[in-house]
Order: sequence, then C-alpha cells, then structure tokens
Amino acid sequence: MLKLYGGARSRASIVHWYLEEIKVPYEFIKLDMQTGEHLQPEYLAINPIGKVPAIVDGDFQLWESGAILLYLADKYSKTALSLQERAVFSQWVLFANATLGPGIFVEASREREMPRLLTPLNEIFSKQPFLLGNQFTVVDVAVGSILNYIPIMLKLDLSPYPAVLNYMKQLSERPAFQKSIGKGA
Repeated sequence: MLKLYGGARSRASIVHWYLEEIKVPYEFIKLDMQTGEHLQPEYLAINPIGKVPAIVDGDFQLWESGAILLYLADKYSKTALSLQERAVFSQWVLFANATLGPGIFVEASREREMPRLLTPLNEIFSKQPFLLGNQFTVVDVAVGSILNYIPIMLKLDLSPYPAVLNYMKQLSERPAFQKSIGKGA
C-alpha cells in the first residue's frame, strides 16, 4: 500500500486531497515535525532533504508535492495523456508551487504579484469551472490548494477576484477536500 508521509499543516495535505479524489488506498504516516521526526535517519532515507511530503509506493520513493501529484496522475489516470497534455499538467503544477505560492505567501512581493497572478486566474474561472475546462484534474488540486490556503493562513481581501473566490468555494465543498485540507490535515 502506498505510504504518504507528512506533518500537521504541511503540503502533505495537498497529496492527501488528491489521493482522496482518485480513491487510491494509502497509509498516512504523520511525522512529528516539532520533535524532528522528519530529520531522523529513517525518514532521511526516504527524503534526504528532510521535508514533507514524501511517498513510498512499493520500492519507489518520491518527494516534493508537485512531483508526487504528477506521478499519481500518470499512474492512476484512466486516460493516457499525450506529451502536450502532460506538459500542460506540469506547467500548472509547477506554476502552483513555484509561482503562485511564493507570489501570495512571500510578503515582500505579495502586493505586486497578487494582481498579476489572480487577475488572469479570475478571467479563466469566469469562463470555465476548472483550470483546464469542465473537468476537475490534478492541476485543480495543485492550484486550488494554494488558493484555499490563503483564507486559512492569511487575511487577504480577494473580493476583486469573484471568480477565484467561487472556484475556491466550489473546491472546498468537494468531499475529498473536506477529508484533507478542510480538516486541517
């Protein structure tokens, strides 16, 4: 059985959400970050950087939330993706982790970056329910989790972005979201 390693209020909740969405059985191994469990040799053998999340899937080990999401999407997708479709998935997952997250959560650049990031997202969500159209995909987990962390961690006014707010609400009502991020996992 796949094992997901994470800590309280960590990015492991993003992977947790996706595993719930795709209904893959897994065991969640919660590491006590306060006591440094993630820095013990047993865990460093899985992720030498000592960060969470990480997964162990049989003999395969992988860390970094975005890489894990893309791996799970590839492994459990019901339809094969073309090279171009896979690249678009990668683009959005990388955008979530490398651009959107830092743009929102790094205070020094937030004022400049928020409109640059949320205005085009608002435009997308004013035309379609999900990032890639009418179907929920792994990219919605990646981007949607970052967006839904905003009201959990920051007090920002998102009212200029009503379609983004609607998207966040729609995602937060999904049962798999409620079992993961919605629980504060």
